[in-house]
Amino acid sequence: MTIQRMDNVLIVVEDLDAVIAFFVELGLELQGRGPVEGPWVEQVIGIAGVKQDIAMLRTPDGHCGVELAMFHTPKAIGAGPRIAPANTLGLRRIMFAVDDIDEVVARLLAHGAELVGEVAQYEDAYRLCYVRGPEGIIVGLAEELG
Repeated sequence: MTIQRMDNVLIVVEDLDAVIAFFVELGLELQGRGPVEGPWVEQVIGIAGVKQDIAMLRTPDGHCGVELAMFHTPKAIGAGPRIAPANTLGLRRIMFAVDDIDEVVARLLAHGAELVGEVAQYEDAYRLCYVRGPEGIIVGLAEELG
């Protein structure tokens, strides 16, 4: 076997506090936060002189996480429009399974997120939606039915 598990997804952000608050409200748990720099980071990411703050968040089951990085040097580079549509090339969203999609959406909307389309039902299997959080980050929510 070549892969043991998916460990985390990296999202580069400008406002680390706002994005941490969004994911914590969603239900992820903040595992740690701090500065990262030095030769080992430069070797891994291939950028000389890098200085960044990172935060590690985990799903409640501990199986997967989100790593947030805010670059101080060099500054992050914009990749395109922040409010990009779902058919834009590249990583578009992270999907989370939830127990009660209506409750999660209401909680996130109360903290400034926006519903991208609407909550839709796929056959008798799932209710699904996309929510846009700070910095245009899109998360998908899926509630399994039955």
